[in-house]
Amino acid sequence: MPEGHTIHRAARDQRKLLVGAALTVTSPQGRFAAGAARLDGRSCIGIEAHGKHLLYAFADGDALHVHLGLFGRFRAAAQPAPAPRDTVRVRLASASHVVDVIGPNTCAVLTPDEVAALVARIGPDVLRADADPDRAGARIARSAAPIGLLLMDQGVVAGIGNIYRTEILWRLGIHPEIAGRDLRPGDWQRIWAEACRLLALGVRLGAIVTVDDATPSRRRYGERVNIFAQESCPRCAGAIRLLAMGGRKAYVCETCQPPGGPGNARPVTSRA
Repeated sequence: MPEGHTIHRAARDQRKLLVGAALTVTSPQGRFAAGAARLDGRSCIGIEAHGKHLLYAFADGDALHVHLGLFGRFRAAAQPAPAPRDTVRVRLASASHVVDVIGPNTCAVLTPDEVAALVARIGPDVLRADADPDRAGARIARSAAPIGLLLMDQGVVAGIGNIYRTEILWRLGIHPEIAGRDLRPGDWQRIWAEACRLLALGVRLGAIVTVDDATPSRRRYGERVNIFAQESCPRCAGAIRLLAMGGRKAYVCETCQPPGGPGNARPVTSRA
């Protein structure tokens, strides 16, 4: 599933292509035909990311809500664009560009009240300037759930996905199974700051990069990580343990992230 940096980068890039234009909205696949007809010909007045949710605001108040889920993706092209594939759920076309939304988990038209209700359900987004980290911190401080699960709960904190969850906790020396209420004073503030920094870097680079030289790899997605899906820790050379948390894979170095608490951990000094 795309993590929050992907959605924020999509919002940033698509604003240049669509905002301020009256859009031709179609559903080549046919599954969004009614919604497309409702938006067709209206001006797009804004595109905003809230965690893993993308909202296209249209004149007269409605919004297109897209959540890519595990398999969805965006594809943009300059006009004249090629004919859309029949897998395209919705095509948004301005005079200069098209954006295709392919295989999203959610694609729906929302009223202003529905948009407000959606945003209220989403936790503070580490990439939004209007986020309130204390709101997430208060929930975490009361919770007996592991911090590794809480960071993946988009109703607690928005934008952090599976890879960032593993990498942030490793960098800070915090074991993912430690309960939220058992974090040390200041740990949540450190987690928030590291998440903000790493995801902002991901937006800039277009890839998840959590190592310190801040350059993407040449592999397909450009990811460069420390312990996610690795066999050994780059800091201590110890074995990496695989955990199942909330149905997803998480990774931990129990030398650098002691399971009994973070007191002996050695946080990474960030240079990225």
